[in-house]
Amino acid sequence: MWGSRSRDTESVTCIACGTSLRRDHAREYDKYGDRWDRDGKEFEYLCKACDRELCHQPRDELEGLLVEVDAGEHSRDEFLSWYSALVEERYGPIEE
Repeated sequence: MWGSRSRDTESVTCIACGTSLRRDHAREYDKYGDRWDRDGKEFEYLCKACDRELCHQPRDELEGLLVEVDAGEHSRDEFLSWYSALVEERYGPIEE
């Protein structure tokens, strides 16, 4: 009814700690923040322990901003410079 049972036993890897586990023992993670729109998506996975450590508060546009500035592809200083400039451009000056 909700999908293939064989997918539940496939092996996935936690993107946070690298642990390999069965898909039905993992939590789906959608870096775009819309896990319910499933058409054409490939999800990443977190083990339950790593998922519990995450903040589950709304992120609004955070993931989109991170993708836009290629987070993880550049040095920390470059990333912070680009990210703060983009946030300031869209939302105004960052308050101290």
